[in-house]
Amino acid sequence: MRGFDPRVPNEARVLDFMMGGKDNFAADRKAAAEILEFAPEIPMMIRESRKFLARTVRYLAEHGVRQYVDIGCGLPTQGSVHQILEPIAPESKVVYVDNDPVVIVHSNALIDTTGTIRVVQADVREPDALLDHPVVAAHIDLKEPTAIVVQSVFTTILDDALVARTIQRLADRLATGSYLLFSHAVGDPPDADTAKLADLFHQHYLLEGDRTEPRTRAEVARFLTGLDLVPPGLVPMPAWRPLPGEPTVDPDSFWAIGGIARKP
Repeated sequence: MRGFDPRVPNEARVLDFMMGGKDNFAADRKAAAEILEFAPEIPMMIRESRKFLARTVRYLAEHGVRQYVDIGCGLPTQGSVHQILEPIAPESKVVYVDNDPVVIVHSNALIDTTGTIRVVQADVREPDALLDHPVVAAHIDLKEPTAIVVQSVFTTILDDALVARTIQRLADRLATGSYLLFSHAVGDPPDADTAKLADLFHQHYLLEGDRTEPRTRAEVARFLTGLDLVPPGLVPMPAWRPLPGEPTVDPDSFWAIGGIARKP
């Protein structure tokens, strides 16, 4: 198992730095600088992703959801699920899940896990093992409406059949009236430089083998077959129910889509 080493950059800490956080080290800041030189729009993407998360979690809370499992959470700081819920539904239970042991160590240090929040190391590619984890099973009642949060998690899983099976299994385990809060990078927004996007993904080992481009919107949408999309559906994240004054960027140039799918 990979251990903690501040001399080695870590994806979660790199993102924390790009979001203006303080839970990062010199190696993370150096890696962030290299990424930003290649793709200076990344901080904007992160900000819009966090705005999308805030809007979607508020929607779920307003519709009575009080249980959340955030898979592939990264460092749960800077506008994470429990922080969004605190002023509107503080009684909500949240489980943060990541397969990165570095994230788990940091998260346990950052979060009070004696109350409504838990942190678990597990892998989304094993959905039954994840949901049956003793901590998850003790904290989340899957017979009640639950929200599974999978922000950009499946972007890095290249096997389409595996992604489809995983999402289907997660949905199968949930009660009727539960939700999947979903986002995914795509390679076909009209104004995006898809060659640059593919280069970025290859550089960071997010694309390999026979796949040479990120999935298209249509390919991503097929993963949610059988679930009911909450209007406006699966759209560029800035276009999902923007607040007054939003979106702050052109949705047609935004190379990630997201939405909420409800289990009927």
